[in-house]
Amino acid sequence: MNNLAKKFHEDAARMAADIQHRNTITTALGKYAEGRDKKIAEFQDWQGARQMASDIKQGVHTDLEKYLSQLTEKLTARGTHVHRAATGEDACRIILDILKQKNAKSMVKSKSMTSEEIHLNHALEKAGYRVVESDLGEFIVQLRDEPPYHIVFPAMHLTRYQISDLFHAKLGTAPTSNPEELTMIARKSLRREYCQADVGFTGANFAIADTGMISVTENEGNSRLSASLPKTMITLIGIEKVIPRMQDLALYLPMLATVGCAQTVTCYNTLYSGPRQPGECDGPEEYHVILLDNGRSEISQDPVYREVLKCMRCGSCINVCPVYKSIGGHTYNATYPGPIGSVLMPRLFDLQKFKHLSFACSLCCACRDACPVKINLPHLILKNREAASTQYPKFFERVAFKCASLLFNVPFFWKWGKRMGWIGQKFHPLIEGTAIDPARCWTATRKAPKLVWKSFKDLWKRHSK
Repeated sequence: MNNLAKKFHEDAARMAADIQHRNTITTALGKYAEGRDKKIAEFQDWQGARQMASDIKQGVHTDLEKYLSQLTEKLTARGTHVHRAATGEDACRIILDILKQKNAKSMVKSKSMTSEEIHLNHALEKAGYRVVESDLGEFIVQLRDEPPYHIVFPAMHLTRYQISDLFHAKLGTAPTSNPEELTMIARKSLRREYCQADVGFTGANFAIADTGMISVTENEGNSRLSASLPKTMITLIGIEKVIPRMQDLALYLPMLATVGCAQTVTCYNTLYSGPRQPGECDGPEEYHVILLDNGRSEISQDPVYREVLKCMRCGSCINVCPVYKSIGGHTYNATYPGPIGSVLMPRLFDLQKFKHLSFACSLCCACRDACPVKINLPHLILKNREAASTQYPKFFERVAFKCASLLFNVPFFWKWGKRMGWIGQKFHPLIEGTAIDPARCWTATRKAPKLVWKSFKDLWKRHSK
């Protein structure tokens, strides 16, 4: 077991026993689910919308390079500098080069999970640049020096009292439990950053190929400020976010708002097509768009895993996952937690390093039913498990799976395996919850039912006679 897997099991056992934490997450996601279901009911044909959204994305990824070329051509024609980054390291280097060229010292940054994926903040801070997250949730977790808890709600795990204590300690403000006052404290602190930053940074939700525009959807307006006030703007976007036509936004924006934050439409939806043009009164003087690959091209060529690139990063699969609700987002120790992370992390990075995530799933299929673009996540998770078990299978794993195969497929072994189970139960410490690491045993907090020599089927035959 690698260090990440060991830490995952330890953290999962600890967080699953934290009742206060579970209540906080359950309450937050319960309110979200109620609002989401109401918004879904407003669609004339929700299942039809899901199918259409899935089909559009599927069509893009069968000819991804064509749409990327079209997007690049349109953006470049309006003065945008378009960069292609093959890896996360390449993307960080491109951004560092831009900052050096502009003699920049600071960057104000709106929410971007893609930047979390490449550890951009760490790279910039290591190089001596000041980076400030402008999204409220991201601002809070940055002050706590921890990664986002959730890809849509970064600080969902914190109560207002914890945030109040944080602001008091880090910003020197008076304690308050009023959510509006806490928001205003963050707003006052961030306003200075927008005005003083040399470079503004945004992520993106969609890139429209036929018009060459970048679509950013948000609820706070911080992305607009990050893009408008600094003289230089940078957008980092994964190549899978491209969509063919402007009219497709009429489908995707309401769907993203519905499943992402239980809204009809988000408060701010902005399209960026280039730097400030002659006669325009605002906007950046220079605009850079970085198209990040980081393993996505390889996935797009795989007929099995290609569908995971449909993901809009809405978080709906995470919100319905019973495992996530029990162990929380930080337990995964991954950029993308929950069901989507269980597929993406092993595919984008290292299969063996992150293979434990694919086993952190009950296969209840709630994520598949919740996904707005109909990604069959349970199927892909099973494929990851299969790949992880066959790529570098351990001797013990091979023997265990072989024995299980014989037990379940050969009637003789199944019949006598059931009969002998009661003997094994007396001696196997894992079954009784007394292993070296009892926190990882299913029966550590449960009473295992006693196995018996005769099954119900045996008793029924005897009764019938």
